[in-house]
Amino acid sequence: MKVLLLLGLVAVAFAEVTRFEGDKVFRLKPVLDEHVALIKKLAKDIEVDFWSPDDASLVKANMEVDIHVRAMYLNIVSTVLNQSDMEHNVLIDDVQKAVDGQADNGPSPRAHSYTKYNTWSEIQTWISTIAASDASLISSQTIGNTYEGRPMTLLKLGKKTSSTKPAIFMDCGIHAREWITPAFCQWFVNEALNTYGSDSQMTSLLDEMDVYVLPLFNVDGYHYTHTNDRMWRKTRSRNSGYSCVGTDPNRNFDAGWCTLGASSYPCSDTYCGSTPESEIEVKNVANFIRSKKSVIKAYLTMHSYSQLLLFPYSYTYDLAADNDELMALAEGASNALRSLYNTRYTSGPGATTIYPAAGGSDDWAYDLGVKYSFTFELRDTGRYGFLLPESQIKPTCEETMLAVKYIAAYVQKNLY
Repeated sequence: MKVLLLLGLVAVAFAEVTRFEGDKVFRLKPVLDEHVALIKKLAKDIEVDFWSPDDASLVKANMEVDIHVRAMYLNIVSTVLNQSDMEHNVLIDDVQKAVDGQADNGPSPRAHSYTKYNTWSEIQTWISTIAASDASLISSQTIGNTYEGRPMTLLKLGKKTSSTKPAIFMDCGIHAREWITPAFCQWFVNEALNTYGSDSQMTSLLDEMDVYVLPLFNVDGYHYTHTNDRMWRKTRSRNSGYSCVGTDPNRNFDAGWCTLGASSYPCSDTYCGSTPESEIEVKNVANFIRSKKSVIKAYLTMHSYSQLLLFPYSYTYDLAADNDELMALAEGASNALRSLYNTRYTSGPGATTIYPAAGGSDDWAYDLGVKYSFTFELRDTGRYGFLLPESQIKPTCEETMLAVKYIAAYVQKNLY
């Protein structure tokens, strides 16, 4: 009995859910080199969760810096900030309340809900159901399993034909805590199927092209955000010689790997991995895209937050060969998005528009030959950050659909 009790306690300890009572999210506005140095020193002295940018090394003067500070460090951080002359304010006063406040607390729907943050098991059931809903328009395939053995299932949308069609590839949930992005992939698939035949643009798109949708890239990490730690970002792979778990999958692609804006330290949130494509999830996606290289004409990857529409490059400050065309397309898509709720997006190359980040999927796809390669950073600009309430899923998805359809229509007319 004692042994069983001990085993039970060990199991509970391993399954302990991270709580965030009293934690705060600060927005800092460094304008001097001393301010930048202060933020970097804080990150070195205590545990700081960088929301924007992704890591202390990326902080520079005249950028807004959002940091999540644990309650135990608040006295230190408040003292340091108040003694400095750096402008700062509190974005989220209690992170746990914001976590709890994400759900709309309505009755649980019997059918799959597109306005809730669904768990991995709910998404998995949805994938199976929707993939079987119309054999003439949708099918599914597993492109491999995750580190922890979960299937990575890809949905293929498009009117069945005997000939090979050009395609668009879209993924969501590469960073585990960015819950709004898998919500968008689910919304997109449902909207595409429901409007085929009535919406002329969607009908034309699915008649002439295929759209591959990976509803959840970082399955293990996303599952972990629901069961253990809402703020988890990386994969769940083990790192040899370290107790720290996981790699940033969006620093693990072979595009300027582990140079600017990526860390070689396994405990960093921007850890690039032991080698390019060391993460099985990244390898699975890269292998699939390589296998379809001749037909994939656009790559869209969904992230949050910041309200940005980015394109290569992020691993270098050099402009892409197609920079002017990509900028015009991004601005057109941003205008289409803004037309619904007046949500403003900023467009531009990743490195110069936000910060450098090597090993990203969009840069890798572009260098592979996928010209129309874009990263969306969905709502918001920091009021809720990664904890966007469920009440914002519908408007976010509705406006993002307009931008995605704008890009898709352009690609359809400008095949190469």
